[in-house]
Amino acid sequence: MKYKLGMQTVEAVYDNSGTQNPLIEALPECLGPEQFAQQIRCCPPPPQACQDMSMAERRQGLALLPTVFVPLPYMYYVYDSLYRMLTSSYHTLTSRERVQKINALFLSGGSVSGYGAQAQSGALLGTPGLGKTSTLRRCLSLLPQVISHEKYLGKAFFCKQVLWLHVECPSDASQKTMAYNIVRALDMAVGSNHLDYLLRARSGSVSSVSTYIKTLCVTYNVGLLVVDEIQNVVATAQRTNRIKPLIRFLTELTNDTCTAVYFTGTILAETVFQSEEYLRRRTRGPRLLPFKPDGAYRAFLQALWPYQYTPEQAVLTDRLANQIYDYSGGIPAYISKLLEEAQAQALMRGVSRIDRKMIATAADYLAIQPPKELGTGTFLSDFQAPAAGSMEHLTDTPTQQEAEDTPEDTSPVKRLYAVPRGRKAAERDERDLLVAFKIGALRELLLSQDMVEEVVLC
Repeated sequence: MKYKLGMQTVEAVYDNSGTQNPLIEALPECLGPEQFAQQIRCCPPPPQACQDMSMAERRQGLALLPTVFVPLPYMYYVYDSLYRMLTSSYHTLTSRERVQKINALFLSGGSVSGYGAQAQSGALLGTPGLGKTSTLRRCLSLLPQVISHEKYLGKAFFCKQVLWLHVECPSDASQKTMAYNIVRALDMAVGSNHLDYLLRARSGSVSSVSTYIKTLCVTYNVGLLVVDEIQNVVATAQRTNRIKPLIRFLTELTNDTCTAVYFTGTILAETVFQSEEYLRRRTRGPRLLPFKPDGAYRAFLQALWPYQYTPEQAVLTDRLANQIYDYSGGIPAYISKLLEEAQAQALMRGVSRIDRKMIATAADYLAIQPPKELGTGTFLSDFQAPAAGSMEHLTDTPTQQEAEDTPEDTSPVKRLYAVPRGRKAAERDERDLLVAFKIGALRELLLSQDMVEEVVLC
C-alpha cells in the first residue's frame, strides 16, 4: 500500500509508471473487493452473557446498534465508479497542460500521450434509507483527501492535490451558497481561509464567485466533487426556477476545471436529470431500490440479529423475518431501527425477548411508512458480489448480447411484501369465462356452449 488507510493528508509517493504526470503517479491503489469489504465493515462484538447485564448496560448496548455497518455488494460498484471518475480528472487536457506549463516536467519534443476532453460524472440515486451517504463517506475515507507534492523526478514540484471534496446541496438551490460550501470544504481539507476572503470581497456576484471557485479547483488540483442530497433543489426550488441554474453551474465547473462531479440523492432528483439530454448523459449511474424478501435480505438481517440486549435471545424465524420486512419495506435503515426499538420496548415493558408483538409495537411507535411506489432502478438483492481479481463485470457499458436480452423497463415498481396481501384467489372451473379468457380459449368455449354463432363470409 502506498498510503496508510484513514489518513487525510499524505506525502506523495510516485509509482514511476512513465506517464510523466505526478498527479496520476501519486494516486493511491484501488482496493480489491475483499480488502474493501474488510475496511468498511463495522461490526462491534455482539453482547455476551446478557442475563448478567444491568438495565443501564443494556440501553448503552442498544446505542451501539446504529454503528453496525454491513457491507453490501453494490457498495464496491460505487467505490469503483468513484475511483475511475477521480482518475479520469487527471487524464484530461487541462490537467496535462497545468503540469507541463507550471513545472516543465515534460521533455521538449517528447511524445504526447492521449488525454480526455472532460472528466467523467455520474449520479447515485435511490430510496431514502438505503445507506447512500454512509457508503459514500466510507468509500471516500479509503482515499487520502490531500496529497502533498514537493519533488518529482529530481525537480522541485510544490503543490497540493485535493483528491475529493464532499459537500451538501443547499436547500435553497443557490449557486452562491453552493460555491461557499465548496470553498468551506476546501478550506477544511487544506487548512486555508479562502472562505473568509470570499466573504469580505466587495464583488459578491455569482459570476465572480464562480470564477474564484474555478481558480481554486485548478490551483489545488481537485479531482472529484461529491454533491450529496441533490434532491434538495427539487423540493424547494421548482417555484423559483432555480434548479437548472445550479446544475448548469456545476456542469460549467466540470467543463472548465475538468473536475469530476458525482451527484447523490433520492429518486426525486431523477425528474430534473431526465428533463435535459446533457443532464441525462452526465448523471448516469445506479438507481437503488430496497431489498427483496429473499436470501440477500435474510443475510443482512442475520448479520444484525446477534445484537440483542434483552435477557433472552429471540430465534430468527420466518414469521419474524417476514413481519420485519413488511413493516420496513426492505429498507436497511428501517430494519436496523425496528430491531433497536423493539428491544427498547421489550426492556421497558419487562418482556424477556423480542417477538411479533414487540415488532408491531416498535413499528407503531416509530410511525414507519415505507413508500408505496419505489420508482425505477435495481434492487439491492440483484447486485452480484464482485469476484476478486476480475473487474470485467464492473464496466458501465453492457455487452451487445446483454443489451438485446435485457428489456428496457421504465415503469415504477410497487413495494414488495413478504406475506401476500389480500384475499386468496377463489378456485374457478375451467369453463369459467375469466379462466377461458386468460388462457386464450374464450372463443372455443362460447362456440361449444352455443353462446355465440360463427358466421363465415364467402
